[in-house]
Amino acid sequence: MVYSLSYRRPPHVDSARASINRSEKTKSIDEGSITSRSSGVISGIPDALSFDRIITGGTCPPCTARDFMNYLIYIEHAAENLQFFLWYRDYTKRFSELPPSERALAPVWTTEQAEADAQAPSAPKQQVSVETAAVFKGTDFAPAVASVAELKPNPFNTPPRTPNGDRESVAPSEKVWSENGSTLHSYTNKSFQSKAAGAFESADLKWQPFTIQPFREEVTRIIAIYIADGAPRQLNLSAKERSKLLHALANTTHPSAFAKVVHTVEWSLRHQAHPNFIRWTICNGNRPRVIFARGLGVFGVMGGIISAVLITLSNASRGYRVLSAIGFMIGVATLICAWKGMCIVLHGMHHRHLRPWELFAEDDDDSSFDMAKGSFDTMGSTNSYEDEPWIAKYEKRNILRKILDREVWIQEPVLRQIQDTIFLQAMGGSLIITAISVGIFCTFPAGNFY
Repeated sequence: MVYSLSYRRPPHVDSARASINRSEKTKSIDEGSITSRSSGVISGIPDALSFDRIITGGTCPPCTARDFMNYLIYIEHAAENLQFFLWYRDYTKRFSELPPSERALAPVWTTEQAEADAQAPSAPKQQVSVETAAVFKGTDFAPAVASVAELKPNPFNTPPRTPNGDRESVAPSEKVWSENGSTLHSYTNKSFQSKAAGAFESADLKWQPFTIQPFREEVTRIIAIYIADGAPRQLNLSAKERSKLLHALANTTHPSAFAKVVHTVEWSLRHQAHPNFIRWTICNGNRPRVIFARGLGVFGVMGGIISAVLITLSNASRGYRVLSAIGFMIGVATLICAWKGMCIVLHGMHHRHLRPWELFAEDDDDSSFDMAKGSFDTMGSTNSYEDEPWIAKYEKRNILRKILDREVWIQEPVLRQIQDTIFLQAMGGSLIITAISVGIFCTFPAGNFY
């Protein structure tokens, strides 16, 4: 089964083209699944490779969520969007599972509250004596002027924990248990709090967030990792978006506080990262292999031209000139496939080259992902990969070895169908160009030079 011969790959979406106003972004997100399901074939993305199917694990390699994450890390360099989106989806689920009494501590953040909060003047700092500050130091009633780094942990700072909650979101090297084994602390808690405090100060917020609300410590870490200026996984937010988000998080930890930012992140994933990922995945060969395929295509076309010229200049009959069609056919088809990033030889076996980071990776199950493992660790460090071992190993490979890199069978059937369609398009285009070229040579009289 193949798609229509008029099929076109999803066009490449750059950041400039993706920069539209918020109303269009919000509208597209509100239409959400309707847009992604109804217009998949028109945009070059079948329903079986939609964003939702990939995220929910309904696809096979090389179109899984892990492959999508690797693409965002190594190619597009914007993995923080997907990491934040996955965290928010998991956070929303865990928040909805809380008891009603705990959910009531973090009220829903509405648009009316955001507008009223933006128009309200900043609360002045409390002027208290040193003696009063010393009495309340280390409690939830400590004055706002107290340093966040000096606040000692208290029972209200520990958010509710669930199987995929805070306990698993902290790296193993950063975990330490208290004597009674009931409270989980992190060695980086103070740095997270200090970073978050700096973010609130930059937004002209002079009060401390409510610490009794559920998941407050986790939200503090999210601010330090994704929201604060200079954060290791800082989201691409405008100053206005960041300020509004911090105002909302200063009042509640309800998932609705992230609504506007999630709209921006999800729009970028659906309308920029996802189409680019599908376009990139269609390519079955690495760059050296594709360049080599283009060279073979040029060589085939040149062979067809030379053979046609030599036969035309001879005393052979016109029928022999049709033999040049072999070179034209193979060369043009190879060029068209290579132009779309496909190697026609690899496609004949439905194979693809392993990516450089896959060549040296340990065997793993690529069909699933763990929220607390590797690039899916939402509380991890930066997404920098310059120090990963595979880079030095891959650079040492010579060009011939890169062209003949290891291959693997393409498991995703829909991707194979897309490649079959592109191959048929290439063969059709090659047939037309070959017929025209051979027809032109057949019109010339014989040269009879030999």
